[in-house]
Amino acid sequence: MKIRFVLPAALLTAFLQAGAATPPATAPTQDDVILHAWSWSFDTIAANMADIAAAGYAYVQTSPAQACYVGEGGGKALYSQPGDSVRGKWYYYYQPTDWTIGNYALGSRESFKAMCDSAYAHGVKVIVDVLPNHTAVDHTAVLPGLDNAVGGHDKLFHANGLTDITDYNDRMQCTTGKMGGLPDVNTENPDFQYYYLQYVNDLINLGTRGFRYDTAKHIGLPSDPLDARAERNNFWDVATGREAVRGLSLLMPDSLYIYGEVLQDRNVKEREYAEYMDVVASSYGHALREALNKGSYGAADLVSWHHPASPDRLVTWVESHDTYCNEHESAGMTDDQVRAGFVFLTARQHGTPLFFSRPAGSTRENYWGNNVLGARGNDEFMHPEVRAAIAFRRAMHGEVEHLFASKDGTVVEVARGERGAALVNFSGRRQNVRLDTTLPDGDYTDATCGAAFAVRNGLLRGSLAPHATCILYAAQ
Repeated sequence: MKIRFVLPAALLTAFLQAGAATPPATAPTQDDVILHAWSWSFDTIAANMADIAAAGYAYVQTSPAQACYVGEGGGKALYSQPGDSVRGKWYYYYQPTDWTIGNYALGSRESFKAMCDSAYAHGVKVIVDVLPNHTAVDHTAVLPGLDNAVGGHDKLFHANGLTDITDYNDRMQCTTGKMGGLPDVNTENPDFQYYYLQYVNDLINLGTRGFRYDTAKHIGLPSDPLDARAERNNFWDVATGREAVRGLSLLMPDSLYIYGEVLQDRNVKEREYAEYMDVVASSYGHALREALNKGSYGAADLVSWHHPASPDRLVTWVESHDTYCNEHESAGMTDDQVRAGFVFLTARQHGTPLFFSRPAGSTRENYWGNNVLGARGNDEFMHPEVRAAIAFRRAMHGEVEHLFASKDGTVVEVARGERGAALVNFSGRRQNVRLDTTLPDGDYTDATCGAAFAVRNGLLRGSLAPHATCILYAAQ
């Protein structure tokens, strides 16, 4: 009887990079994974690029790089509380004052360029979080260069741009009104589009190879109502390179990865947004967290992607910076739970998984951890199970997924053809595994946790520790 061992992630990555023959693709699959280096400075990302690359990430996503409102005296706390000696809040870099590269929170233009150079040297691509939809809450802090570029301060905003949204499912309010106190930019103003596109192209020239559009559902589509100060809802045609403005076009559009934060809700035109870019599977993330918190794969529908767009247009996550920070919806989940969910997502055939980097030192009682803006997050982004899952995703290129779950839903198997399988324990208890599988008969050992499994007559048996994951490969 053959013994089948899983390769450690580092060895598998080296094996693939050495040019070993890869079986022809049998089905459309996606191989890339994004690390959201949330609140890491540009210098910090550059200093950790070797670890990011070694973990297998194709992309590293930065926080917003544009000039921003300097809150609380430029303090460098992630989130300060009354009485803290160091002030600051992470969300100030989400309040633009101009669209030029560099801000006090994350670093200078020179630091950004050095980060991109480091990424290129390590084979990683940079995604920048961009937010053309709004300015700082205090819109008087907008810099003169921006006001002058758009034809004056009053031309910067929609006619309704300083009026609070009261119904987020009213598309006119949603795409032209003030969201969360943030004044709504007239993204249909050609002068603004031209100015903003210069910023985007500048990022590309420095080495950026992708963009995450913040609050994307608040920027109108061609089918949406037209603001009184707009002639056409054509921002997305300009931003994705379909259309030029004032003779200026998006650089290298076919080489960029672009996705939008189109949070799902009633009356959100998810399918139409997905015609322009990939979009986030926020409802699926909610379902996955529900299943993890209840300790059962069957506690929520995890087969459906909960989205009308094709699954190959989705960015998937267990949690995002919003679910962690804003109302702490996901912050109470343990690192073990998050890791188990991430392995499940990453083992699947479709979607582009994103791993959110939690603050260093964070606990379930202290969400902000060491509370330092610009510092590296905790070590979870390069945990052995995370690395193994990313390596597995690439190794399973072209293989169709098959999902199997135990009767009580505590354990799920993501089998990829007959070449490999990922096992995830959704529960906080050790579980004995007895699952159908597409793996060939034989004995298997996971190199990350050392767990042993056997397949006989299409039945997989073994044992999984609480919230543990295992990756199994069939011998080739």
